[in-house]
Amino acid sequence: MSELVITGADLAGAGAGDLYVRDGLFADPTEAGADVERVDAHGLVALPGLVDLHTHLREPGREDAETVATGTRAAARGGFTAVLAMANTNPVTDTAEAAEHLLALGRRDGAAQVVPVGAVSKGLAGSELAELGLMARSAGVRVFSDDGHCVADARLMRRALEYVRAFDGVIAQHAQDPRLAGTDACCHEGELSGRLGLPGWPPAAEATIVARDAELAALTGSRVHVCHVSSAETVDVLRWAQKRGIDITAEVTPHHLMLTTDLLSSYDPTYKVNPPLRPDEHVAALREALADGTIAAVGTDHAPHARHDKEHAFADASPGMLGLETALAVVIETMVTTGRLDWAGVAERMSYAPARIARLSGQGRPLAVGEPANLVLVDPAARSVVDRAASASLSRNNPWHGRELPDPVVLTVWAGRVTHRRGGG
Repeated sequence: MSELVITGADLAGAGAGDLYVRDGLFADPTEAGADVERVDAHGLVALPGLVDLHTHLREPGREDAETVATGTRAAARGGFTAVLAMANTNPVTDTAEAAEHLLALGRRDGAAQVVPVGAVSKGLAGSELAELGLMARSAGVRVFSDDGHCVADARLMRRALEYVRAFDGVIAQHAQDPRLAGTDACCHEGELSGRLGLPGWPPAAEATIVARDAELAALTGSRVHVCHVSSAETVDVLRWAQKRGIDITAEVTPHHLMLTTDLLSSYDPTYKVNPPLRPDEHVAALREALADGTIAAVGTDHAPHARHDKEHAFADASPGMLGLETALAVVIETMVTTGRLDWAGVAERMSYAPARIARLSGQGRPLAVGEPANLVLVDPAARSVVDRAASASLSRNNPWHGRELPDPVVLTVWAGRVTHRRGGG
């Protein structure tokens, strides 16, 4: 573990202060010896380590696209100290043994805490519940998702919500009604999809599932979380449900905060993602919802793909984009520089809230003496042009390649260990 003193940092917007990292915790800076490494952080912002509710690490099964080691190195570069690894691996994380295996991989290879997300249904098939209770007991799983597939069967969704209530779990839904947006849907339904000849994905396919699940959460007294919200209609449903007191939370991806469906005119499969990019008015609604807390968190939906899965005609390419290394940059660009969020708001949306939703006791904690030493040191002024070749990820499906964005992460510390340092020194 690293021992260091960080001096003069803006502590998540709460004023300047010093931090002393010792034995995996924050200690009293006045106790630091003269020989301890010191980092001058004047002009920099210290945030609690970021937590990603939605990461695809691809291991086991698709180590050609990503591994626990490469994915968590990318996470550390992006300021993350914990990632929730989605269940759609091969084999699927639908048993206690599979969840325990992922935990072991994280302990062995991780540059951030790896938290398994359990499948809701066996094999992600949507017909029979997976081993929810066993995964919770043996591997501490609290988030369950068939991400990539909607839990479309209302009865199965109700049973899942009833089951996880006993141990304070949450069902994270990929909201996509398969009868309204089938597996081939890949473009926001509208004039552009018609002109390009691409199968349409109407916002109603998302919003109607969210409305149904809100009612099921109210019926069961359980928690539901909505993955990668993409539409203004869904934001309206979330506001309605939250006003009623229903325990429903949601995340938005960085790409849905910034990129629009106009990019699809090039047929570049880099921009194929599920749910699809939407027009400007949806992007504006998502930014407003993240600012006012209707959407509680940013989730990257980091989805690495090998070249042979992406380099196809648009309709045939695998959906997904890289996101871990650039998530904070996009949030700064869209939310901080525009005045929608201050640094305390960034800490809430990217650390505190995701840790609460996932029930991670050691993450999303204050930068205070006695707390776990998880932090990211941010340079608000730094910018650079994104180069996909420089990514820590094994994959290169980076939608930000060639775009100038903030380049904020100076230092990442996880459990007292420096996992990323700008320049590598």
